[in-house]
Amino acid sequence: MKPRTEILISGFGGQGVIRMALILGRCAVDQGQRVTMLKSHGTETRGGYVRAQLVISPDYVDSPVVENADLFVAFSAPAYRKFYDLCSGKVLYDPEMVEDIHDDAADRHVEIPSRALARDHFDNALFANMVMLGALTRLAAMDLAVMKDVMVDVIPRAHEQNLRALDLGHGLEVVARRA
Repeated sequence: MKPRTEILISGFGGQGVIRMALILGRCAVDQGQRVTMLKSHGTETRGGYVRAQLVISPDYVDSPVVENADLFVAFSAPAYRKFYDLCSGKVLYDPEMVEDIHDDAADRHVEIPSRALARDHFDNALFANMVMLGALTRLAAMDLAVMKDVMVDVIPRAHEQNLRALDLGHGLEVVARRA
């Protein structure tokens, strides 16, 4: 992980955006990093807009605001459209949820079919966020064992499926899409 890493995750309520960011942040703290997290969401419980932004650094974090994301996870097309310009690094997206991507930087886009994989392996798209978190863990060069420990601590149930989903995402060949 570089000295200051900015991560932006956005999608709809109910997709696990905030929980994913919380697990990611706690994992970084457990690895000796300093972390700030900001979250925002609409008033809807499910289906509304949700965004989480994390800044991870070994030193003091001067600003918690993500201005130039190193990693951006887009769980929805509206999130992708709204925050794409805030990212100069890798963009992780699910092709089921984000169909139209910018052609100007195809090499930065990493297609993670998290919903399809969750349905195929667990008969439930609910585990898509943990598949995506596994892929993000690999791209961010974070410790998978620590991520698993934090996930078990944060999520109250379905530990076996969530751990398998993390492994599934982490094991994907997370390479940038080619034009």
